[in-house]
Amino acid sequence: MTTPDRPARLNRDEILRAALDLLNEIGIDALTTRKLAERLGVQSPTLYWHFKNKAALLDAMSQAVLLESRAREAPAAHEHWQEWLMADGRSFRRALLAYRDGARLHAGTRPGEAQRESIEARLQLLCAAGFEPGPATLLMMSVGRFVVGWVLEEQSAQAPDAPPSATLTGPEASQYPLLAAGWRQTVGGDADALFDAALRLLVNGARPGALPPTG
Repeated sequence: MTTPDRPARLNRDEILRAALDLLNEIGIDALTTRKLAERLGVQSPTLYWHFKNKAALLDAMSQAVLLESRAREAPAAHEHWQEWLMADGRSFRRALLAYRDGARLHAGTRPGEAQRESIEARLQLLCAAGFEPGPATLLMMSVGRFVVGWVLEEQSAQAPDAPPSATLTGPEASQYPLLAAGWRQTVGGDADALFDAALRLLVNGARPGALPPTG
């Protein structure tokens, strides 16, 4: 039932779409409910029918980004757990990179009720491979937090106010041969290939039984 204070034309999805468009334009620091209300042509209290404050709005925006951009919600039948983790990590990175401040938007959030069925399916895959529920959950958390941190570094280095050290040149090979060699093989290389290599180091290091079951 509509009321004068709750226009029928304004729904949750429309608010989130406008909020994500505004995020791309002005960034997370400048994003406010007042500016969003102005974009939508309503008064700020109208937004509170759907989101009680900015924190709730940002949380919903983060979930919308994942639902919109992540290609898969659950592993395919008989998929190898390591290859699934790699594909899921790549998909998560793409989702965060799709929006300005995507990593900052997601940092600190937790999965909602709507994601629990998907998470259960992912845990089933890992537990079928020999992981206990605790280490399996920790492995998924580790990959997720790795991706958030990686994208945060990527987006921060590309920001207009990036620190000067973001553009430093490599060290002299004559003085620091190992560091210079490592720098050449990583810094400034293909961003996708570098991410894949780093994620592969993490995923390949995981194995069932590496941690004792807890709880």
